Amino acid sequence: MDQSPAPWSFLPFAAILLSIAGFPLVKGLDHFWEKNRHKLALAVALGLVTLGYYYFAFGRRAAGEALHQALLEDYVPFIVLLFSLYTIAGGIHLSGDIRAVPSVNTLFLAAGGLLASFIGTTGASMLLIRPLLRTNSERKYKVHTVVFFIFVVSNIGGCLTPLGDPPLFLGYLRGVDFWWTLRLLPAWLFANGLLLLIHYFFDRAAYAREDPADIAWDAMAVRPLGLHGSLNLIWLACVVACVALVDPARPLPLSNWTPPRYFREGLLLLFAALSYLTPGNKGSREKNEFSFSAIIEVACLFLGIFICMQPPVRYLQAQGGELGLTTARAFFWASGGLSSFLDNAPTYVVFFETARAMGRVGDAPLPRLPAELFLKAVSMGSVFMGANTYIGNGPNFMVKTIAEKSGVKMPSFFGYLVYSIFILIPLFLAMTFIFL
Repeated sequence: MDQSPAPWSFLPFAAILLSIAGFPLVKGLDHFWEKNRHKLALAVALGLVTLGYYYFAFGRRAAGEALHQALLEDYVPFIVLLFSLYTIAGGIHLSGDIRAVPSVNTLFLAAGGLLASFIGTTGASMLLIRPLLRTNSERKYKVHTVVFFIFVVSNIGGCLTPLGDPPLFLGYLRGVDFWWTLRLLPAWLFANGLLLLIHYFFDRAAYAREDPADIAWDAMAVRPLGLHGSLNLIWLACVVACVALVDPARPLPLSNWTPPRYFREGLLLLFAALSYLTPGNKGSREKNEFSFSAIIEVACLFLGIFICMQPPVRYLQAQGGELGLTTARAFFWASGGLSSFLDNAPTYVVFFETARAMGRVGDAPLPRLPAELFLKAVSMGSVFMGANTYIGNGPNFMVKTIAEKSGVKMPSFFGYLVYSIFILIPLFLAMTFIFL
């Protein structure tokens, strides 16, 4: 399909974003929105509106291509990866309860930020969010810690390897050297270090406001840490290796065999099934209060998001060269701004290809400094600014859902934006001048 979608075709996408943001705030609609079947119904309805637009504007073939891209190219690999990491990490139980003091909470975030680059932001988020919530269960003021967890563990921590975040993996598949992302280490250190410092002092102020009785109860509830369901670490490693090595577009390493389409997704589901069906993991899942509700919610919403985002994504693909993006800083903010509301993986691809079409990013290897600078801008923008909203990156919404099911009253869509505007945006402005 060569035609560019009309801007008004973005309305279903805007509608699903506004629904996610607004329904929980409207009395009467908040209870309606709690049901996953209602989320699914809305996602399907808005998706059908988008496909109807393609059908009547460009024909049946164009509608079929849009549906194929949304479901088979984008949604299925995305949700299978999230599902496998969610299921496997749900079988790992970190028992015990340590003091919920600012230094401990900050160390949780630091450990998750490091793990995120090696087991993915989803894996690290699912592995550590429940122990973090349990550690802070006696505290009243803990919402900010979950928000910073999304900032660091679910997003910014995952920029050091292509395994850390889907956008970087897509870059790897498009010819970027596997180890190139290590060049983002200075930005990773700066962003995570500053966020950890801000969280520490933020949490110190919150800790001073806690009820002394809650602090005493937290001290009395201390129990040594223990790891259960450690077999799942093997399945987690298998998922990481599978994502890194199995690609239907290229032969397996040290062989001439090219795996068929969805072979990787089949292996991921197999690892998830082996983890879930292992009898010894049942106890760990019960202790984690594990259920599929959170991943089902993400699956329902992102089904609609991936279909409804096709017009804006294709519009950018068609018109991206005319956006007036001529500097690395412009690419950073453009890719980051859209990654805040579109899924950051396809957003990365759009701006990667836009930069390449403009001669800013050549085929791998990327030898020239200007090319690397533009690639750096797109990579940082897509990964880092996925933290700006709940829907910028898949793990964000899962962490929110798990926290709410644990009794934490998380900020609304707009409430979360307040944190982003006052904490993340100044950080990104500083990074613009320091690194770009």
